[in-house]
Amino acid sequence: MSKNIGLIAGKGKFPLLFAQAARQHGVQVIAVAHRHETEPALAGLVAELHWIYVGQLGKMIRIFKAAGVSRAVMAGGISRGRLFRDFRPDWRALGVIRRAGAGRDDRLLRAVAADLEQEGITIAPSTLFMDELLAGPGPLSRRAPTPEELRDIDFGARIAKELGRLDVGQCAVVRRQVVVALEAIEGTDAAIRRAGALAGPGVVVVKVSKPNQDLRFDVPAVGLDTIATMAEVKAAVLAIEAGKTLIFDRPEMLAAAAQAGIAVWGLEAESGN
Repeated sequence: MSKNIGLIAGKGKFPLLFAQAARQHGVQVIAVAHRHETEPALAGLVAELHWIYVGQLGKMIRIFKAAGVSRAVMAGGISRGRLFRDFRPDWRALGVIRRAGAGRDDRLLRAVAADLEQEGITIAPSTLFMDELLAGPGPLSRRAPTPEELRDIDFGARIAKELGRLDVGQCAVVRRQVVVALEAIEGTDAAIRRAGALAGPGVVVVKVSKPNQDLRFDVPAVGLDTIATMAEVKAAVLAIEAGKTLIFDRPEMLAAAAQAGIAVWGLEAESGN
């Protein structure tokens, strides 16, 4: 196995945690970070850090090839709003968009992965080195959901799966088996806040992977920020998909959930219960 790996870094903690895990496994990280998205702190965790704008695919490939990178990981998403600002596609990216079509995340990411693989750079699962962060099934918090909340979880999971099937988002917020908010371009936290404003305390947040999720990119993730947002609106439950959702800062997150009275539940993968 190669002792270096490329990191295509997006927003949030995921790229930082991946870089730390790779280093613990003795693997050197060559990172390509996106301006106005990636945390600058990544610089202290990798062997090389190169900054690009969203869309500079050709530059990314040149960086990786110069460093001898033969496999890479995509960690952390890109804000969809970034497609409307600071989006600077080069000729290579425009060719991929023309072939794959814009607006469909999975199709476009698969096309980017295929383009990289043509250059000898294999895209590995984003969960590489990070299996211990994946959620397990059943109760994950001190408080378990009530029977009524479990019914909401089951209902919300079906809705969220359909949302993912359409490649719109991965989170549904429900209450008393009524859909209150669906995640789209604004992201999970904004959807939760909107649901709280509409339905008040007690909403159930369900976040799942897309049907036939490609684990090379866009794996759902939750953490302290998710619980903090839920606490703001007095949400009742966070349900996530076991084996397909990353939990960041797990001890601190579960402690915050307990303090807020929030139940955290692991859904059996590809099911609604």
